[in-house]
Amino acid sequence: MNSVLVASNRGPVSFTVDDDGELTMKRGGGGLVSGLSGVAKEHGVLWVCAALSDGDRSAVRLAPGGRLDRGGYDTGALRMLDIPAATFHRAYNAVANSTLWFVNHLLYDIPNSPSFGTKFRREWESYRDYNGAFALALAEEAGHGARVMVQDYHLTLTPAMLRAERPDLRIAHFSHTPWAPPEYFSLLPDAVTREVLDGILGADHAGFLTARWAAAFMDCCEALLGARVDRAAGTVAHEGRTTRVGVHSLGVDGAALWARACEPDVESHMAALAEQVAGRRLIVRIDRTELSKNIVRGLLAYREFLAAHPEWHGKVVHLAFAYPSRHDLPEYREYTASVQRCAREIEDEYATEDWDPVILNVNDDYPRSLAAYRLADVLLVNPIRDGMNLVAKEGPVLSPRCALVLSREAGAAAELGPYALVVNPYDVSGTADALHQALVMPEDERRRRRDRLHEAATALPPHKWLESQLDALL
Repeated sequence: MNSVLVASNRGPVSFTVDDDGELTMKRGGGGLVSGLSGVAKEHGVLWVCAALSDGDRSAVRLAPGGRLDRGGYDTGALRMLDIPAATFHRAYNAVANSTLWFVNHLLYDIPNSPSFGTKFRREWESYRDYNGAFALALAEEAGHGARVMVQDYHLTLTPAMLRAERPDLRIAHFSHTPWAPPEYFSLLPDAVTREVLDGILGADHAGFLTARWAAAFMDCCEALLGARVDRAAGTVAHEGRTTRVGVHSLGVDGAALWARACEPDVESHMAALAEQVAGRRLIVRIDRTELSKNIVRGLLAYREFLAAHPEWHGKVVHLAFAYPSRHDLPEYREYTASVQRCAREIEDEYATEDWDPVILNVNDDYPRSLAAYRLADVLLVNPIRDGMNLVAKEGPVLSPRCALVLSREAGAAAELGPYALVVNPYDVSGTADALHQALVMPEDERRRRRDRLHEAATALPPHKWLESQLDALL
């Protein structure tokens, strides 16, 4: 039986099936995977996740009880759950990504949505079943008194469900997203609001990326549940239980990131990008095409900058990487089209025979992203709302002279704000002014700010972030 368990929708590895029916395994990315690889060797770690692809489901069906050994990866043992496709779709797309994500990122077009009717009730039942499958698997696998770390908005109900099955366990829930204030969170049906909050309060420890998101969660517990909140102590008491609320900022592993960014495939992309940019100054953004990332307003700000500063025509290029995201959802397909349309309009208005003012790439390419970081003069990170935003932290680690234009609504602003040019993400003209300020920033100030950004970005790398949460469960 395992002493440390991690539960998340997406696991540390994924599987694909080739034409010959052979399974191939690929290691995932992200802070959680990186962090866990650092502590897996010290603890008996089991990762419980959902089977997301046909390859994952094939791997699960070949493994006794969905348990995969740890051969070939360094994040501990793995159990994948083969959740029925219809249940998974409703839980993941309709509830997690179209409801809870929208609420916590304040994304609803309020006059038109949300509208919670019979269809949503059925979808919510699937979300409950999906969380129940995780709770059951964790209850089966955990040793007595084990520590269980439940991750993110996909699994808000799991802590309370697991608590009911196994009161002996030490349970944490961590939210990688922002948290909405009570007046917005209460857009959810009242019963759902209570169930989500009660679900997380089933944990001994509820973790958040910033003090702002932790405070919003406590505000919701007080206003919408009538829970007793002690903000000084960071506790929420409700129905005979007390949950500690903690803040665990996530940084980057600077040494590992730099080592990856110096590999030959990245160097090759750097050469190609440098040739494309042809010595011009480079404004970079790297995002998923996600509604909260605010890519369209970023492009509009660049357009306003070009209109206001003709002296920069032919001397600057905006490299915008907008990688595909959630194309199962119509809102995301429409948003991707808007991004592409906006980039075309800038090209049509300003491009010359020897100057492309904006280069938009929509094909995911991690080595190319690392190359862009290394070449960036300015990094634009302007989300409407973001739990943290690791792009804002990765850029200053890899670029020796990067000036950061950063939304005040990104969680990263709590740490990086003093050294960045902080903008209101809705203020297109203000963002345009910040882009100009970043480009003309004196070299000594640019490097001084970048050094401070680098220091703040690497202060709590993934393994320390993870260990601080494990320590909170002792």
